[in-house]
Amino acid sequence: MLRLFSRLNVGGPGLHVILLSAGLRNRGYETKLVVGQESPREGNLDEVAKHWGVTPIRMGGLGREVRLLGDLRAFWGLYRMLRRYRPQIVHTHTAKAGALGRLAAWMARVPVIVHTYHGHALTGYFGGLKAAIFLRIEALLGRLTDVLVTVSEAVKQDLVALGVAPAEQIRVIPLGLDLEPLSGALPRGSLRNEAAFPDDAPLVGIVGRLVAIKDLPTFLRAAVLVREVRPEVRFSVVGDGEEREATERLTVELGLASAVFFHGWRRDMAEVYGDLDLVVNCSLNEGTPVALIEALAAARPVVATAVGGTPDLLAGGSRGLLVPPGDPRELAAAMLTALSDRDEFEARRQAGRRQVLALHSVERLVNDVDQLYREQLALRLGEVRA
Repeated sequence: MLRLFSRLNVGGPGLHVILLSAGLRNRGYETKLVVGQESPREGNLDEVAKHWGVTPIRMGGLGREVRLLGDLRAFWGLYRMLRRYRPQIVHTHTAKAGALGRLAAWMARVPVIVHTYHGHALTGYFGGLKAAIFLRIEALLGRLTDVLVTVSEAVKQDLVALGVAPAEQIRVIPLGLDLEPLSGALPRGSLRNEAAFPDDAPLVGIVGRLVAIKDLPTFLRAAVLVREVRPEVRFSVVGDGEEREATERLTVELGLASAVFFHGWRRDMAEVYGDLDLVVNCSLNEGTPVALIEALAAARPVVATAVGGTPDLLAGGSRGLLVPPGDPRELAAAMLTALSDRDEFEARRQAGRRQVLALHSVERLVNDVDQLYREQLALRLGEVRA
């Protein structure tokens, strides 16, 4: 089979495709993972891929930028690759790889075509005309796809409501991650030491890509309000991205320079979550946020915006506090509640850990995708024989 992904930048989708490629290999699948090139600020998961014995094939033009000549070259390269290898399954992930890969697979008469939405960019990212064009493209591509996969029920319902595909064409398969390293006792002090924060200062963290959809300004404005009540609280930003410089400037403008530290990308996630007293996600849109899954596995209190698949992950608020997006006051109030009532949050934390360790394991992910592939192969190859 051939798996297509835009780029192995740091984040949940990249981990997802690496773990799937490795896990399915043990089920008898021969998988070629074809990826584009990430930008320097995004970080990459090359070391993770190497750890899991996955060697990606790099192909230019699969990244998120739309460039006509580059996209045409990438499409032709994919089509030739498919004609050469003749895989029985093509499974695409992310928008650009999904568009080029599905069209090439359809033209190459690949028996089974699957696409995964790890979220979607059809609302909240672009203006009206561009969003309408992309929506139309996704609906057309859906007709070329045997099965669409989403990582949460909320994303599925979005796609149905937007007219991308009917509900019966969409399968929900939650993310699967290697969570065992986060499920035991975790070290403490790493982030505080790097930032020179006091050992006893409550530490609130946000983990992930520093991009517009993550809404870092709301996090920083909420931090100002938190410190008006509890000036001892400190904040860690773990990650990098295109919005880092703007976010650092805003930190200074808001008078938070001594209270907020930018750590960049970290690979030692057990040390990251081990040092955080509260994990926040304030995105304007999400599929299923990996940082919250990891935080729950580490039994950390979480506060998040009620967007995309987050309410499903937090069971409507029983595993963490939910707030509306883009509202610093609501976010600050929830952060103060979580920091002040740690004993009250104990049941939430333990319920969250139990749920994610059961639902978001690598084994469960591989089982679900293996079953999907076998169903589709039996159906499509049976139709071909008939």
